[in-house]
Amino acid sequence: MYFCGVADVGIDVAFETAGLNLTNLANADKISESNYRLSLMLESSTRDRSTQNCSVGPIRLLVLDLDGTTVGQSNQIQPEVQQAIQAAQAQGVQVAIATGRMFRSALRFYQTIGSTLPLMAYQGALIKDPSNQQIYRHWTVPKLAAQKLLDYLEQPPLRDRLSIHFYINDLLYVRELSAESKAYGERTGVEPIAVGDLRQVLTPEFPMEPTKVLALSDDPEVIDHLLTSLRQQYSPAELYFTKSVATFFEATHPQVNKGTAVRYLAEEILGLQPENVMAIGDNFNDLEMIQYAGIGIAMDNAPAGVKASADWIAPDVEVHGVAAAIEQFILSA
Repeated sequence: MYFCGVADVGIDVAFETAGLNLTNLANADKISESNYRLSLMLESSTRDRSTQNCSVGPIRLLVLDLDGTTVGQSNQIQPEVQQAIQAAQAQGVQVAIATGRMFRSALRFYQTIGSTLPLMAYQGALIKDPSNQQIYRHWTVPKLAAQKLLDYLEQPPLRDRLSIHFYINDLLYVRELSAESKAYGERTGVEPIAVGDLRQVLTPEFPMEPTKVLALSDDPEVIDHLLTSLRQQYSPAELYFTKSVATFFEATHPQVNKGTAVRYLAEEILGLQPENVMAIGDNFNDLEMIQYAGIGIAMDNAPAGVKASADWIAPDVEVHGVAAAIEQFILSA
């Protein structure tokens, strides 16, 4: 049971759902070091909401991030997680996806979980119903802003260290097919379109504005430098910057983030309140929706800064942490 400011984290439930045995926790030889750390984390993972005047009602909406949360290294939703999602749906809980992925790349997961809600893609920049193609919201990056950002990303110190992606009309445009872009395409199931100079896609021949700009680097320090530098150059009213994994820098319309997307879905479309929402994520691009939800959950594989804002820490994605969270807060509630 969950109370405002106090959470019974249900360590036994979480570990049993994840396939772990608590009787072995004292024996470090029988479990991995990461699982042992997880046991300690679960005992003190609750964010204190007592000063936030919050209340948590019955969960009616479950919002899931994909990569690092619902989907691990296999790039598939594992049976244990799928079964838990179906059990939640059987109890009347609606399930939605909020992802940084392209709409077309997220569709197969949407279909796997049997969602009937609009899909929130591109960090929430595009909210679209796959059943009838209705677009509820599509916030894009103005072309002038995209060109200015491209100029910065293509400076000589950065150009050779970054693979830059422009997403327009649910297509992926790149300067060239770098190793990073090829790997990205293989995981997402999307074929990048190499155009040479990306400024071509910002001309009148391409009437639509970019939904998102992404820069990839195999060096996380480069991405951290980008975030720090660009946040100093731009105000929050100009562009939204985030990091979805350590090697991905992302830029969107300033009002875009998963928190505003989940709020729109919950309150404007479904008529719910934050206390009726549970959200699960694993990285900084999930931070706003974790903070918005009545129950905000971070995965054990999340960075410390994300965990600090969560109400509960779920086991690692590779040990079916989403299933543990659903069991704790929905099926056992």
